[in-house]
Amino acid sequence: MEIGALALEAMLYEVSATPKPGLVDRRNNGAHGDMDFFTFMSSAAALRKHFDCFAALGREHRHEPLPSLLPCLQKAGLEAERDMFLMTGGVNTHKGMIFSLGILTGAAGWGKARGETLTAEHLGELAAAMCEGLCKKAFEGTCTKSNPTKGEAMYAAYGITGARGEAEGGFPTARKVALPVYRKLRESSLGINEVLVETLLHIMANSTDTNILGRHDMQAMEYVRKTAAAALQKGGVHTPEGRGAIDEMDEEFIRRWISPGGCADILAVTHFLYETERIFV
Repeated sequence: MEIGALALEAMLYEVSATPKPGLVDRRNNGAHGDMDFFTFMSSAAALRKHFDCFAALGREHRHEPLPSLLPCLQKAGLEAERDMFLMTGGVNTHKGMIFSLGILTGAAGWGKARGETLTAEHLGELAAAMCEGLCKKAFEGTCTKSNPTKGEAMYAAYGITGARGEAEGGFPTARKVALPVYRKLRESSLGINEVLVETLLHIMANSTDTNILGRHDMQAMEYVRKTAAAALQKGGVHTPEGRGAIDEMDEEFIRRWISPGGCADILAVTHFLYETERIFV
């Protein structure tokens, strides 16, 4: 099994999981007017070769310190973004996943070429080592900028480091919040769709999503956390009451134009970590 194929599978599984409140899935476009399920299919098709490239870069740098790999992945990531935008007509479907899964596929390629055991924990350690100092470099001086990016604005307003912070921390939300749930559910009788949806609820209930903050504010973020936790308390995908609550979340998120895109990225990362560990350990 190629590492790049697992990244592609993670993207396809994420968008296919249904229902996902406020997000594009097989049922609706969520809180989005410029993309649908098939936009994500096209984007994923364009990106497969790039994830192979990220893993290959890791292999090529196996005799070098991990931090030297990051600039190469960043440069390759820009090429992946260009192909994504060409395929989608300028729509950002997978920019976050190019960043997160790009780092992880590069780390996996590096570790595998060195004969290291690719557990989820070790992949997190490799990502953290690769990205050491990333947030400081990205956000230093942010508070004095007159025209900050969305990520810089989130950091200035809330001190939140978003996807960069997840990467520099070795993807703690995926490893510590989502993966224990995902592992347990994959060993149960639940189908993969239900496993993905249930795990997403846990991510929503226990994380801070810069996509939500970028569109709204911390009050909206707290609303997402509370509604996800309430759906889980009602049984989540396991009970009719829980499934009804998830459907209500979807309707309300769409009405309020709430899209937990950062949570979706973490779900894809979780699947990638799980499958990489399952296949290569």
